[in-house]
Amino acid sequence: MSQAELWDHQIAEGHESAQHRRGSEDAEIDITPMIDCVFLLLIFFLVCSTMAKSTAVQLPPARHGQGVDEQTSVIITIDGEGGQTKPRIYLGDGTAGQPLPDDHQTQERLITEAVEQGMQSGKSTILVKAARAVKSGDVERVASAAAAGAEGASFHIGVFESQ
Repeated sequence: MSQAELWDHQIAEGHESAQHRRGSEDAEIDITPMIDCVFLLLIFFLVCSTMAKSTAVQLPPARHGQGVDEQTSVIITIDGEGGQTKPRIYLGDGTAGQPLPDDHQTQERLITEAVEQGMQSGKSTILVKAARAVKSGDVERVASAAAAGAEGASFHIGVFESQ
């Protein structure tokens, strides 16, 4: 005799516990419509929402800090719009004069030579100034080339606003 037949027999005889067990077995909740509603709501909110474009964070200018003496510093300026254009690198303060050639190896060699010459002439600080739009990878490349020729010099990186 199967379990279901046993319960049916006990129900027919009037056993109270058998009626309770049989009622709890039949109490199933079908959650398929609820899942359908949740998916419909999810699709509705995905379709109706607008994706916010990532906005650039505008950092406030620094109020505190110690300036770097330009007379005792080797200054390297990186100017550029960022994006697909290559940055222009200048040996000196500002963008006056001719930028270094676009070849990375030549740039690194000229930067290292300029820093070594500055250290031999008594300068003790290296200042790399970069425009806000210059990629950090370009700044890192210039900074590592400058550090290669600067044994024991203090190193500073600054951001300037293009006018």
